Amino acid sequence: MPYFKTTDDCSIYYELMGDAPGKPVIVFINGTLQTTVYWKIAAKELARRFRILIYDGRGQGDSDLGNRPLSLDLHAADLKALLYELGIHQSALVGLSHGARVALTVANQSPDLVTRLILCSISTHASFRAKMIVRSWHEILQRHSLDAMVWAALPHVFGRTFLKENEKQLDRIVKTIVRRNKTEALRAHLEALQHYPPLGNVLKAPPFLVLVLTGEDDLLVSKEGAEEIAEICGGRHIEFKGIGHSLSAEAPKQFIQIVTDFLSGI
Repeated sequence: MPYFKTTDDCSIYYELMGDAPGKPVIVFINGTLQTTVYWKIAAKELARRFRILIYDGRGQGDSDLGNRPLSLDLHAADLKALLYELGIHQSALVGLSHGARVALTVANQSPDLVTRLILCSISTHASFRAKMIVRSWHEILQRHSLDAMVWAALPHVFGRTFLKENEKQLDRIVKTIVRRNKTEALRAHLEALQHYPPLGNVLKAPPFLVLVLTGEDDLLVSKEGAEEIAEICGGRHIEFKGIGHSLSAEAPKQFIQIVTDFLSGI
């Protein structure tokens, strides 16, 4: 299993797919509760045309939490160091939810590293409802178990259609998510989230194309907020009908086609 060591001796797990010289690079960045496994279906399909990098951020999946306080700057620094280590000088960044915040941070700090930006399941300002949902996850994790927190999160990270169609698989899905996460690391992640700067304060028009993707049935993100991101960044917004927060998992074929079309010019 390939790992990258940061300057503070934190091991970051990553995978390269479609590793052929000359192919454009896509980097997928995990959201909360996600690991590299989340991107596998899309990554394997897109690896036919692109070079793909998937990795677990600090405290996610097979990566260490480390001893430094989590922050957007730290996540961005880790990704930039990983890209440098792998000799990747430019790439398209695809981030979902928390991963979209990391992608934006890298794009703001080092726009020369980015060719295009796809921001999934994100909007300018978190609603009071969304803040309370995330706060409830943290409170449950503090007082109960990781299993309880994941069950509480399930109706918020997946849309109604997906939950209904996969009703008999929900126990397995929860067990899989629990197995891929660590309580201490997730607690640190949720605590750090509460101190992130408002997204609206850091948005600006970048020197590359931006696409914003959201689900119609996403309780954590507003269509208006997503459209505002697209407007500020000079990009466009696409809404997935009947889909929740986990776009790639809920609508993989639609997600792959949209990403392919958007990145076909690089």
